[in-house]
This record gives sequence, C-alpha cells and structure tokens, in this order.
Amino acid sequence: MKYLYIGLFVISFANASVVDDYLNSLKKEVQSQNPTFEDFDYKRGEEIFTSKHIGKKGKEISCVSCHTANLNQTGENFFTGKMIEPLSPKANPKRFTKVKTIEKWLRRNFNDVYKREGTAKEKGDVITYIINK
Repeated sequence: MKYLYIGLFVISFANASVVDDYLNSLKKEVQSQNPTFEDFDYKRGEEIFTSKHIGKKGKEISCVSCHTANLNQTGENFFTGKMIEPLSPKANPKRFTKVKTIEKWLRRNFNDVYKREGTAKEKGDVITYIINK
C-alpha cells in the first residue's frame, strides 16, 4: 500500500510539472504581447468554461455540455455521445501528462465551442480553472 501512495505522489508531481511548464510557456507568450500581464485567472477560466456559444455545428454549447460542471465526473461528448473520462487531474491522473495532448484537446474544444482556436491567455485561464476546481 505504501508503494501505491508513493507511485501516486510521483505521478501527481510529474503531472504538475508538465502543467506548470505549459502554463509558464503560455504566460511568456501572453507577456510578449502584453508586458503588464501578471497571471492567469480562475474566474476568467470559469467564465470561458461555462459560457454558452453557438458552436461549430450551429448548436448552443459550452465546455460543460460535454465535461459537466463537476470535473471529477465522467462526461459525454455532446455530438457523438462517447464517454469522456473526468477532466480533473485529481480524478483522472492521465490528464495533463503530455503537452502535445493538452494542446490538441484545447484546440479541438475551443473550435467546437468558440469556432476558433483559443488565445494563450484563454488557454491559461481555462487550465488554471480546471486544475484548481
């Protein structure tokens, strides 16, 4: 049992490092465009995540439409009905383990909901919201 806890701690630490590194790269990108930018914001991330928009298929949708308001629960894809593992890295340790995967899903999900790719600031705000919810 002791080794299980150690393993989970190591995985959590490794995931935190990936997320922190990615957030730092997004922060540098935002600061290059806006030198007064200080940090990402949970509340802005919550607004981005929960606000509804006419999405790519002409239907009103938000991130919550697929991921639910409780990020520790399993969701369901609004368009396909496929099950989505919990978004919270607290409930799903596989989340936020690879930058390439984080970028892929942010790009897809912003396109689904907003019909455009998110800005670095928006991505950082959303990730801040998800990891702190």
